[in-house]
Amino acid sequence: MKTVLKKLTLIGIAIIAFQSCSAPRPELGIQVKTQAGILEGTQDSTNVKYFLGVPFAAAPVGDLRWKAPQPAQSWEGVREAKEFGNDPMQPNIFGDMAFRGPKRSEDCLYLNIWTPAKFADEKLPVLIYFNGGGLMAGSGSEPRYDGAAIARKGVIGITANYREGIFGFVAHPELTAETEYKGSGNYGFLDQVAAIQWVKDNIEAFGGDPNRINIVGESAGSFSVSLLMCSPLSKDNLVGGMLSSGAEVLPYRAVAQADADAAGKALFESKGIKSLAEARAIPADSLQALLPPRGMASVVLDNHFMLEDPTAIMEKGGQAKVPLLAGWNSMEGNPLGSFRDLAPTLENYKKIMSAQFGESTDAIFEAYGITTDADVLSQKSVNLASDLFTGFPTWKFCDLHAKSSKQPVYRYKYNHPRPQVSAKMAGFTAALAGGVRKQTEEEKKAEEARPKVPQGAVHSADIEYAMGNLATNEYYDWNEDDYKISKLFLSYYANFCKTGNPNGEGLPTWTPINDKYDAAPVMQIDVESGEKADAALENAYRTLEKFYLDRKAAQQK
Repeated sequence: MKTVLKKLTLIGIAIIAFQSCSAPRPELGIQVKTQAGILEGTQDSTNVKYFLGVPFAAAPVGDLRWKAPQPAQSWEGVREAKEFGNDPMQPNIFGDMAFRGPKRSEDCLYLNIWTPAKFADEKLPVLIYFNGGGLMAGSGSEPRYDGAAIARKGVIGITANYREGIFGFVAHPELTAETEYKGSGNYGFLDQVAAIQWVKDNIEAFGGDPNRINIVGESAGSFSVSLLMCSPLSKDNLVGGMLSSGAEVLPYRAVAQADADAAGKALFESKGIKSLAEARAIPADSLQALLPPRGMASVVLDNHFMLEDPTAIMEKGGQAKVPLLAGWNSMEGNPLGSFRDLAPTLENYKKIMSAQFGESTDAIFEAYGITTDADVLSQKSVNLASDLFTGFPTWKFCDLHAKSSKQPVYRYKYNHPRPQVSAKMAGFTAALAGGVRKQTEEEKKAEEARPKVPQGAVHSADIEYAMGNLATNEYYDWNEDDYKISKLFLSYYANFCKTGNPNGEGLPTWTPINDKYDAAPVMQIDVESGEKADAALENAYRTLEKFYLDRKAAQQK
């Protein structure tokens, strides 16, 4: 009898196994069921499916202004996800930003998904991009961030909006008092946390793996990624982090809640706003016109999103223990911007920078190799100007993460300048956010008369290349070299999202910097890409680090 039962059991198992193997895989169509309801997207000729304008949180309007994001409302039936949602509220700070949302609104908490999945069970890796713009401007609807190209590489691409400027980054005693955690000020960052959590909860329905979420950002988006890697609200949801020009570590410091509250209260009172209720009653357009576009200057220690200064968190290894890919551009800053009407001489440059460096000026200049008048107009001074903007904190984040996380850190320098503005844009010149602006003859002549420094990749020039989106920007004459670099950069991004390692067949080998700190193998991304170690430049970073640490110690006395 036991033998018969055993045989029947084995037959049953075999039948179940056969049925499981023969069951058709669930195909992924343009209708997807999320926790809030069914979305209907579109599909392009390469079979990438687009789901645009997906609400990941409730509209932060009325009483929800300056509150942590709340869950999105559910809907009945099918909701179309074929157009971008509203762009965040913002003044026209960067006139060349290209938005595709219907309008700018407080009701802006939408994300966009590009998925290549043919089947719902593919478990594809995910990349969420957070836009730059100084935490004052920008949107996930900007074409340069689109996720279609990386989707064709087998990675689900996502962009997500967050509240910006005065709507996303202001603290106030009344705001702090009304929360359970007794903090306020980090609303834009909390929106990013909510976007990551929505992806975690829903991406499986789009063919994604909720346990393979990578995040990336440029400029303010990069600073955001560094904070999201340190926040207890988001760090455990990440499998990889990618920084492009910026990190919220030394020399930056988080703001104490009391100081942030005092600053917000003073700001409101300076405009005659006597209470939080009064501030919430002001229409968004009027509030934006009344208050400056910049909210808090830094992240707030709100006892919720950020518990401790990010540098301190990383020193003891409290950040996400995940692989990191990070770098910055070769011309993030231009030293000539410091001189105004002064001649660009070594004497004048030291005099200008001594206001910042004090007694350390000579040591820092020597470390960067700026010792003659000729050096002032060289790449050496461009390096210093770039590091004072985004280079040094990005370097410091890499340094801290490599030492305290024991995870691989892949560092790069992006060197390739954008090409000339397209001939059809005659009379225009390159602007700050990847677009162009009208240039007068007087401006053109003044520019031609200025001294010249070596031209490199300016701040934000890498975005279209890294995300494979050159074709979305019609302002420039992209050539074969540009597309070659973009293919390489995009491949590194996609490989990193898939495996935590950017290396792949046919690509220049990229070595982690771990344990090689003062001879770091940095990937130089250019027409001819490859690793290069520069001990002199690493020493310059250490010299700048010493200055910042000494200054921090003096301030804490």
